[in-house]
Amino acid sequence: MRPTAIPAALMRGGTSKGLMFLATDLPAEPRVRDAVLLAAMGSPDARQIDGVGGAHPLTSKVAVVSASPRADADVEYLFLQVWPDRAEVSDQQNCGNMLAAVGPFALERGLLSPRHERTPVRIWMQNTQSLAVATVETPDGQVTYEGDAAIDGVPGHHAPIPIEFLDVAGSSCGALLPTGRVVDEIESTRVTLIDNGMPVVCLAARDLGLEGYESPAQLEADSGLRERLEAIRVRAGQLMNLGDVRGATVPKMSILSPARHGGLINTRTFIPHRVHEAIGVFGAVSVATACLLPGSVAHQMTGGPVRAGRHDVTVEHPSGYFTVFLDVVVEADDVRVERAALLRTARLLMDGAVMVPARVWERR
Repeated sequence: MRPTAIPAALMRGGTSKGLMFLATDLPAEPRVRDAVLLAAMGSPDARQIDGVGGAHPLTSKVAVVSASPRADADVEYLFLQVWPDRAEVSDQQNCGNMLAAVGPFALERGLLSPRHERTPVRIWMQNTQSLAVATVETPDGQVTYEGDAAIDGVPGHHAPIPIEFLDVAGSSCGALLPTGRVVDEIESTRVTLIDNGMPVVCLAARDLGLEGYESPAQLEADSGLRERLEAIRVRAGQLMNLGDVRGATVPKMSILSPARHGGLINTRTFIPHRVHEAIGVFGAVSVATACLLPGSVAHQMTGGPVRAGRHDVTVEHPSGYFTVFLDVVVEADDVRVERAALLRTARLLMDGAVMVPARVWERR
């Protein structure tokens, strides 16, 4: 029986890659939808050889986009993580990298019309129930992917896509600091539990017996480290109001060390069991925010008083740098981050249809 062709685009968003769908082109029932996505990506199989997935969590992602009924948004975005090596699709986290592709895709699909040379796209992020504004280059009324912007982890130069986040603090955990403290202790390890768009556990590399500059491959090969981090993560999930996270994609585990190359801080991030070759968008926002909270694990490395105003926080990661722009208000001893913004790029790689085998429908 001939496979079913489902309209889709393959896009790079930031340092991630995945399939983009209109919500109306996918089955409405989540169980069937997930079966379709697993088959499209080729999961479960570590190589994803029988699908379009890239054999890594960063290249096995899905964005589902629809027009928004909300007065404050143009489109809605549901992020789904398709795991390469197991039959699982998760909506438990957001993805700020694939977010960069949502605006261009929405314009390409006619969900809104270009406005002058640049088009702001207001995106309601369903996973975290929060709003972002991505500005897409649209000269002559068409999306362009060509430009002079560069981001570490992606070769070449592309059109810039500035993204501003509105009120993402505590979007998954209920508060920026879910425990109300800048430092907690779990498994005899000092941690900062923070959620500014992504639940993250910040740990000092030295407290784990690491330098913090090890390669992702070195860290992944350390079974003792992975076991220790998972024990901390499971307990952190409970403290962060996330419940039992043993099968979840959050919180992320960000190992911090002093910057070496001109940034403010250095990172190695488990997402949660593989090590990111760079750092996720919302993970970077949460780490950057932690750098500005006096007494946090991150601030203990960066040091110094925190002033009011704009801060350009450059986070070092295995493949370069990620700069987050934060607006800070300081009142007495209270430091509050009011706005976060950053720069990403995206590219349309393929546009057409992904073929889903008939057996997927026969089993439903």
